[in-house]
Amino acid sequence: MRQAVLAVALPLRPVVARAADWLALGKVRLLLLVLFVVAVAAVLAPGGPPSWSVLGLTLLGTALVAGSASAANQCLEVRQDALMPRTASRPLVRGTLSLPAVWCASLVSVTLGVALLACGVGRMAAALALASWITYVVCYTPLKRHSPLNTAVGAVAGALPALIGWAATGPLDLRAWTLFTIVYLWQFPHFMAIAWLYRRQYAQAGMKMLTVVEPSGRAAGLQALLAAGLLVPVSLLPVGFYPLGNLYAWGAVALGSFQAVLAWRFAITRSEAAARRLLHASLVYLPGLLVLLLLGPVG
Repeated sequence: MRQAVLAVALPLRPVVARAADWLALGKVRLLLLVLFVVAVAAVLAPGGPPSWSVLGLTLLGTALVAGSASAANQCLEVRQDALMPRTASRPLVRGTLSLPAVWCASLVSVTLGVALLACGVGRMAAALALASWITYVVCYTPLKRHSPLNTAVGAVAGALPALIGWAATGPLDLRAWTLFTIVYLWQFPHFMAIAWLYRRQYAQAGMKMLTVVEPSGRAAGLQALLAAGLLVPVSLLPVGFYPLGNLYAWGAVALGSFQAVLAWRFAITRSEAAARRLLHASLVYLPGLLVLLLLGPVG
């Protein structure tokens, strides 16, 4: 029996490994968070919740565009990735996928994704998806080698999925831009913690992250604290738009305050332990807040 299983499994190993390499290009865990943001925005928009067909096309189109942007980013940064232990195992660095093949797949993916959104969802959603790709690939990725402003630019690309989901079912209004602002601000505590934890690797690769240009960490800590602090009042703005009740209000305050306290500790101590705690808190904050948003209007 064991020999029979091995006889079937062994020939599949190269196929599975190749599939895993292609999935790694898309940064699946980050992609799932992006799609969650898109889905929540589509539900919260005035015309939501959308039909399953519209939601499916919106998620598929966004996934193709976001996966393409991630792959293009790795194509442009293959030399830098090779210099950092945290990225040295990526498929392009290891040579398990070729640069021309990944570029081709990336361009096909973004074209197909934008076309799906344009034909099945709407031109606004397609335009926003294309804008997110351009911002991430053309602006943010090269800027990482030239200016610490790259995080502020990259955060725009990271927040645009909120508008993509919203545009799938309704016009962009103050509520849409509020959700965009929440996702935008959230990225600063998240990425400043990452930038501090891997500052030596970024420096070795020639990346002009804020923690490299200003190595004391004061500026990174201040940005993380400012954004985390602003998130508390900004996250309460939806209370005026939806019948959210006390569950959302108290939950948003609790999540935001906890993250802000950890951002303050990071800003004060600038230790790796504090940065890691802030990173973990940020990974809880955004999904938690989105779930609280869903519990109000949907329930």
